[in-house]
Amino acid sequence: MTRVGVVGATGAVGSVTLGLLAERGFENVRAFASSRSAGKQVPYGDGELAVEEATAETLGAGDVDLCFFSVGTDASRDLIPHAVAGGTVCIDKSDAFRLTDGVPLVVAGLNDEALRQDDEVVANPNCSAIQLSCVLKPLHDAAGLASVRLATYQSMSGIGDAGIERLRATQPAEGDLAMDWDLEGEEFSEESKLRAETRKILDLPDLPLQAQCVRVPVLVGHAQAIWVETVEQLSADEAREALASAPHVALQALATPKDAAGRDEVLVGRIRPDTANGSGLALWSVNDNLRKGAALNAVQIAEALLERNLISA
Repeated sequence: MTRVGVVGATGAVGSVTLGLLAERGFENVRAFASSRSAGKQVPYGDGELAVEEATAETLGAGDVDLCFFSVGTDASRDLIPHAVAGGTVCIDKSDAFRLTDGVPLVVAGLNDEALRQDDEVVANPNCSAIQLSCVLKPLHDAAGLASVRLATYQSMSGIGDAGIERLRATQPAEGDLAMDWDLEGEEFSEESKLRAETRKILDLPDLPLQAQCVRVPVLVGHAQAIWVETVEQLSADEAREALASAPHVALQALATPKDAAGRDEVLVGRIRPDTANGSGLALWSVNDNLRKGAALNAVQIAEALLERNLISA
């Protein structure tokens, strides 16, 4: 039986990860978090797990086969090498290793072929890159991608617990948009990483992609307005057909973040010709950023590793 750990188990994504692992029948699971949370109890299935402190010693002890990391970039960079040294395969949800050569960046069901027997770390993409890739892959398979432009409307839970609490403390009339990412030249870090990660996931290193990212006063659920130019002409009806048959995608004409909350699929609608570009399409998508955008994708990566016997069962 695979021995599983969840680091960051008391956080927004970590708690969803525990719920999904319980739903999907994982039995030998341990919960880890910072010293502030050590000793607490967290729900797991019909019972509870005692939270252990995530330290280099506990994670490097060699008694965990597979570990999910739902912590910040610095914590992942500090702790994951110790877990790897102890023989643990790590699925990391931070951006610490996403663009590292040799580390697969995987959207489950889209590029599982990137997983290999000797992987020590598998990177879970940015939630917006997961959402976008799920939409773009079937369109690329159908007609090829020439260029992509998008605007994202990202929920407060994308920041984690701090964002959730900030929104809950905000009076409805005081809600506002935000652009709370680091500025790198003329772009936010969120915009540049969305381009780089999507290119790596789709194996299209030269794909022209431009993003405009904003934070909106929504608790859960990221939205994206997407404009796609394809290499071959693709009608709106042909795009709907391609998307309807794609894994992890469901068509819904006027989907909202509330519609996506708790759903495993990326919802796609408003598929129509781009009247500003004779060979393009305009689309709208929404996604539960805590579920498919983070926890579910990581669990599906683990299931793919186990199914392919790439990790001890």
